[in-house]
Amino acid sequence: MTEEPPGPGPLDALTDVPGIRVGHAAVPGELALSGTTVVLAPEGGAVAAVDVRGGGPGTRETDALDPRNLVQRIDAVVLTGGSAYGLDAAAGVMAWLEERGRGVRVGPDPSQVVPVVPAACLFDLGRGGDWRARPDASTGRAAVEAAAASGSGAPVPEGTVGAGTGAVAGQIKGGVGTASVRLPSGTTVAALAVVNAAGSVVDPRTGVLYGEYGAGEPPAHPAPSVHEAARRRLAGLAHRGGAAGNPADSGSAPGGGTHGAPGNGVLNTTIAVVATDAVLTRAQAQKLAGTAHDGLARAVRPVHLLTDGDTVFALSTGRLPLPAEPVPALNDILAAGADALARAVVKAARAARGADGPGGVFPSYSELYGTP
Repeated sequence: MTEEPPGPGPLDALTDVPGIRVGHAAVPGELALSGTTVVLAPEGGAVAAVDVRGGGPGTRETDALDPRNLVQRIDAVVLTGGSAYGLDAAAGVMAWLEERGRGVRVGPDPSQVVPVVPAACLFDLGRGGDWRARPDASTGRAAVEAAAASGSGAPVPEGTVGAGTGAVAGQIKGGVGTASVRLPSGTTVAALAVVNAAGSVVDPRTGVLYGEYGAGEPPAHPAPSVHEAARRRLAGLAHRGGAAGNPADSGSAPGGGTHGAPGNGVLNTTIAVVATDAVLTRAQAQKLAGTAHDGLARAVRPVHLLTDGDTVFALSTGRLPLPAEPVPALNDILAAGADALARAVVKAARAARGADGPGGVFPSYSELYGTP
């Protein structure tokens, strides 16, 4: 009897990992286009790690996740817009956790805790028209409250939500996407990505999303006439300076600069969380965060540029022990993390809604190519 091949979990989402919850919040205001997403770990926290490969990262508490350092488990990860200003959102999450006695115990009283809340930000300043409309502590609190209220195993809203509210991928609208892989062993590996890349998520030759190649079945190729119309629309927007492209990119292909080169001319960043219910050490979790970047490299081209701050967090909730000979099982988990993250990028692009306002015109992939 042959093993069932890996497939998505019931929700095809990060919340297929039992105990993981996700909440989103947007910055209010007509000229605001930014927000925050919080990944909330189960009670007792999760083993965590991080791998930063972009040249312009904005992060908080990532040094605490180094396997050589003291902190063993964390309770939440914050993904936020607002560039470095948006890292203030983590303070709201930290306060919410403290009120519930969740964090590193530092005194004799159970309430004497210091929550460690790693965070990473993306650049979306001014995308709604107001440069100062960015997440703060209240946005972080709203996002963690939404996560807590969602319940275990709840679906995760995708697209133009949370930290993906103002995200842009090349010349098209970015956003939040999530995917999961259920391995034959019963282990779940899942990813959530906030796609805000300087590079392109779209193959300029065909209009196919890069992450769809090698996804297990042939990607749906848009009709040549549809692809040409999309290319012309984006080239016109870039020429007028109305989209997330340089005017010099007037001959650019869909989704980025010429032949997929970066077209934004500003800082970006794709930030993500990969989680599993397998028992991992902190070093193993760090390896998972690192290999998950391979999923970004499949789905975004080019990636890890000086104008990106690409950051991947990894979480292990520790529900399922590894076998006595763990290497094959670990390899499956590492491979699944990259697969899930690549699909999460695709789902983010497909779920995003276009934006047209004082901060620019950012058409969505579905507007340009339709839905499959």
